[in-house]
Amino acid sequence: MLEIAGRTLGVNPVRTLLHFTGKTSLNLLIATLLVTPLSVWSGKKMLPSVRRMLGLYTFFYACLHFLIYISLELDFNFKDLRIEITKRPYIIIGVIALIGLTSLALTSTRKMMRRLGKKWQYLHALIYPISILTVVHYYWQVKIDVREPLLYAGVLSFLLFWRLLRKVYKTN
Repeated sequence: MLEIAGRTLGVNPVRTLLHFTGKTSLNLLIATLLVTPLSVWSGKKMLPSVRRMLGLYTFFYACLHFLIYISLELDFNFKDLRIEITKRPYIIIGVIALIGLTSLALTSTRKMMRRLGKKWQYLHALIYPISILTVVHYYWQVKIDVREPLLYAGVLSFLLFWRLLRKVYKTN
């Protein structure tokens, strides 16, 4: 069995790496969305750089997840990718989410914020549909026990609902 840092990757190391990078990316995405509520609830203003850093880590792990899939699972065989996409629509959802994360990562610098002006906020509001797509990607790929993806969906729903209520009632 393959070992990395003293931990075994099991009988299917590629699958283990895919799950690890995918769940890490999803956890970091949720953590990114938690920055604002935690700032409001604690009364301590968290720096936007914390949210930016978490967002970039999210992007990094999502890219790693995709790279592991393309390289180790498909061996860069793009003909197989076409077949996989038709058999597994959650791959399309994942790629769309990754494209969205890429646009956010590329525009996360202060220079891009200044350059885009108000459009930057609209662009970065895409994190909400991207997060929904990410949870759907996870849910659709699970075959039997959907409790964990549903837990993520519940946490995400709470965070999105909190933001909606905050916007409607225009509180902190």
